[in-house]
Amino acid sequence: MGVIRPPFYCSGITNVKFLYNTLSFLYNIVKFHYKRLRMTSSTADKYTTTEYGKQNMFGAEVAPWVDQNDNYEGYPENAEKTNGRWAMIGIVALLGAYITTGQIIPGVF
Repeated sequence: MGVIRPPFYCSGITNVKFLYNTLSFLYNIVKFHYKRLRMTSSTADKYTTTEYGKQNMFGAEVAPWVDQNDNYEGYPENAEKTNGRWAMIGIVALLGAYITTGQIIPGVF
């Protein structure tokens, strides 16, 4: 009759213990350094802390910003042309699908 061993048995148990101790040590180092980090003032202003020490991360509004160096002359006209061209491509695709399959929207009706 054989010896019953737990499912996590490993013949190199010393290697497992060494690995576990090493990982625990590294985890504690990272945890220690993480606690020492301080938030910058710009990020600390965006969070509120409750009386229990938990952070509430409410959505912080971004200040509107417009680049003064960009030139938006002609943008509305170009946007309308592009929108119209995409609409024409859609109509041609719709007609092509109707001609080839006989359905208005293939797969639906």
